Amino acid sequence: MSTQEANDRRGQLSSIDPEEGNNQGMGLAEVVSTISPRWKTITLATIAGATIAFGISNLIPPSFTARLSFLSPQPQQSSAASALASLGALSSLASAGGGIKSQADQYIALMQSATVSDRLIERFKLMEIYKSKFRIDARRELADNVRISAGKKDSLITIEVDDQDPQRAADLANAYVQELKKLSDGLALTESQQRRMFFEQHLEKTKISLSAAQSTLQRTGFNAGAIKSEPKAAADAYAKTKAEASATELRLVALRRTMTDNAPEVQSQLAILTGLRRQLNQLEQPIENLENQDYISAYREFKYQEALFDVFARQFELAKMDESRDGALFQVVDTATAPEKKSKPKRSLFAISGAFLGFILTAGFLIINRNKNSTANTLAFRDRNKSNA
Repeated sequence: MSTQEANDRRGQLSSIDPEEGNNQGMGLAEVVSTISPRWKTITLATIAGATIAFGISNLIPPSFTARLSFLSPQPQQSSAASALASLGALSSLASAGGGIKSQADQYIALMQSATVSDRLIERFKLMEIYKSKFRIDARRELADNVRISAGKKDSLITIEVDDQDPQRAADLANAYVQELKKLSDGLALTESQQRRMFFEQHLEKTKISLSAAQSTLQRTGFNAGAIKSEPKAAADAYAKTKAEASATELRLVALRRTMTDNAPEVQSQLAILTGLRRQLNQLEQPIENLENQDYISAYREFKYQEALFDVFARQFELAKMDESRDGALFQVVDTATAPEKKSKPKRSLFAISGAFLGFILTAGFLIINRNKNSTANTLAFRDRNKSNA
């Protein structure tokens, strides 16, 4: 080799930087030119990846999904609330408890509660099936296998349960509705019992007061002069006003359990109570005919206790009716049945993913190997030319 050729080669090699060549990357044409001669290797690797992934999917236990849907019950006004609307001072009690914005969300929360989960865990022995040492782990496993959602337009609540046993998946989905009904019935019954006990206590007190007022009235005697005075109209007005005042006081007691004294509803009832007490003060002014004073007072007290007893008796009967009523009616649209086909794993997706992974890994290996060989050849060539120079 002449001196001029050696200098030209040294100049070309000096312009080559192996690190720079590695960082420039490869174009699409270079990638194709690298892997196309080895298409058989890539094809075999792709088939092998699909086969391995398909085999792994066969080792995974199959899972079945059972699906149930039911209509979300709409909130109904109780008998007591409907009747209270006709009682004047108690009319606003029907709307004292604010309605829930989304009834479906409430039922979903109840089904996801620890109470329902524990009942299902005990009923189906899920701690043994999930091989959980602690109940909280069984709850978490159950929550992972259950999906509960509510339709925004159709008010349908859907329950989907995954399980390796198709029949158990269907039984679990159906059991959710059964346990929800039991829980909602218990909550509604508790509310009705409290209302019944409240009116029952006041009814018993009023019954005792009514008996005492009747005895007092009988002891006064019914002489002709007292009958001619005819205090019925005045007594009826007094009894009605006083019963309304007592009902308003009960209304305030009920409202103050959930509201402050500054609430508009409380202020409104306080104003009504003040007006009724003013009327009572006027009706309780002493009368001029003192001869029949005892009879009139006794008669007026008797009529008041009688009117109050009638109010509490009606509310007590309505509360008993609410207590005996069934809870919310859950109308199942699609009952869960044992699924015929498994839902997981998707073997076709496993095979496609395995084939894609095999192709990518093999092509990447060939490209990396080509870059390494190219770099090694460049460095070797450079070293040879240095030694020749």
